[in-house]
Amino acid sequence: MWKVNEIKDKNIWENFLLSCKEKTFLSSWNWGEFQTRMGNKIWRLGIYDEEQLNGVASVSKIKAKRGTFLLIQHGPDIREGKTENKEQILEVLLGELKKIAAEEKAIFIRMNPLWERNQENQKILRSLGFRESPMHANAYEATWKLDLTPAEEEILIKMRKTTRYLIRQAMKNQDIAVEKSEKPDNIGAYQKLNTEVARRQKFVPFSLEYVKNEFEIFSKDNQALLFFGRYKGELVAAALVVFWQGIGFYHQAASDAKYAKLSLPYLILWEAVKEAKKRGCILYDFWGYVDPKKESRHPWAGPTLFKVGFGGRASEYVKTQDFPLSKKYWLTFIFEKLRKIRRGL
Repeated sequence: MWKVNEIKDKNIWENFLLSCKEKTFLSSWNWGEFQTRMGNKIWRLGIYDEEQLNGVASVSKIKAKRGTFLLIQHGPDIREGKTENKEQILEVLLGELKKIAAEEKAIFIRMNPLWERNQENQKILRSLGFRESPMHANAYEATWKLDLTPAEEEILIKMRKTTRYLIRQAMKNQDIAVEKSEKPDNIGAYQKLNTEVARRQKFVPFSLEYVKNEFEIFSKDNQALLFFGRYKGELVAAALVVFWQGIGFYHQAASDAKYAKLSLPYLILWEAVKEAKKRGCILYDFWGYVDPKKESRHPWAGPTLFKVGFGGRASEYVKTQDFPLSKKYWLTFIFEKLRKIRRGL
């Protein structure tokens, strides 16, 4: 008999996720802690068949001006070997989510599961009443991944020739230095650079509170590092990298365009890859991908070309899904559809 129970034990949660192949730190226990610190109510739900835990979902209540909704980022997560039961698992979970939504006055449910983008999975979602969302759920729907099991030299050899050259040139430059930090006090320096980039490229960055809280929560478990690239002592580029369950995530990054010729972002990313290997990671997730040939005008097209140069493969998942619960949802749908067009996404 299938049932849903809330999970309150960190070890049970994290140990289950070790059994899942497709996952990101957005399902981690610490991401739930981050959501709580940001003022969002959360539920860590486990989907059981009898006594066996076969799926989990980290659910956040998001209060937006356009209406309250329930959000599951990169979930639900399903135990490896039980993916054939995903329709049943999702159906059982959906029943529980509807109850929570009614209590919390949520007008829709939004999720973007890491399910392969194919007709079979899209058919399952349609049959359960989901529809494609006008916006992604603050997380990628496709990404670029690099296998970290080969030796460093082999990873270098498989890179694009230009990428490898730029890394080596930056390494030779004695005026360039890359520093690593796990101190939350250094978030201010990262955010200053990030804000400058956002102003230049005309986008809204994550707030200082957001970045600081995320870094503090993950770094206390040795799961996050800041990488700073300096030229003659001046901060030129930076990245926030999360390390969780054998995967390194290139989660956030910023660089000063004035120093683009120095290729410091290439060296920072290479240092992050080496750090991931040092920590025993077997995979590096570049966090976000679009096909530059198909979507050359997409804001992510340029960053994707940069990432692809390091070698690896694309992983594409089903688009973000919405489950409408109220007529008010359609106001949100129209608003987000127009915003997506304006942003060129």
